[in-house]
Amino acid sequence: IYMSSIIDPRLPKTKKERSITDRIKWTSLTGSAQSLAIAKGAQKHNGPLIVITSDTAQAYQLEKEIRFFSDDKDLSVNLFPHWETLPYDHFSPHQDIVSKRLETLYLLSKKQAGVYLIPVSTLLQRLAPVSYVGQYLLYLEKGQKLDSTEFRRNLEKSGYLHVGQVMSHSEFSVRGAIIDLFPMGSDKPFRIDLFDDEIDSIRYFDPSTQRSLEEVDKIRLLPAREFPTDKDAIT
Repeated sequence: IYMSSIIDPRLPKTKKERSITDRIKWTSLTGSAQSLAIAKGAQKHNGPLIVITSDTAQAYQLEKEIRFFSDDKDLSVNLFPHWETLPYDHFSPHQDIVSKRLETLYLLSKKQAGVYLIPVSTLLQRLAPVSYVGQYLLYLEKGQKLDSTEFRRNLEKSGYLHVGQVMSHSEFSVRGAIIDLFPMGSDKPFRIDLFDDEIDSIRYFDPSTQRSLEEVDKIRLLPAREFPTDKDAIT
């Protein structure tokens, strides 16, 4: 009986169908059985599946196990990590952590199907409005007209930092007709080659060697911070 409930777990009804007393409890899920049940449940579900964990370590463990047990290699498994900073620390969260959080927030705002692993400590934090990420979202594609001066201004407005050489998330550099950019939510930085005022090519590049890699047709740019830092937002 327990094995059948793991392989074919029941999920709550939709918001319109369920009642206040409609609750489903999965029991006797020891070891990795919990990850197996979540993976199978997510594959049956056509929307976001939120999993709240006791801490960040459990979330990381579940992420690995769910990917292992999933028959659908395209199943999206997203971790919404904690900042890993204390309330009165004099430094900001690591940019890789902020990048992962922004990517997860964007997918959640779109109600993208998949598993979202959220430690309870992260769940207690206040977040920017749902509309924030979409407000500062930028798209670039090959052949698009691009004013490099205006684009640089928009990047700085979104919290990106102009540097001499791009090495980490939220950085960009402009060298003539070439714009290097490491967007939040991306695993690799991009190199944008302009021909006059048109995007001639967009390629990944290796930040350690600065060598261009494979070409892509379009990219999505998330804001560099989880919240706006203009005067109105601070007020």
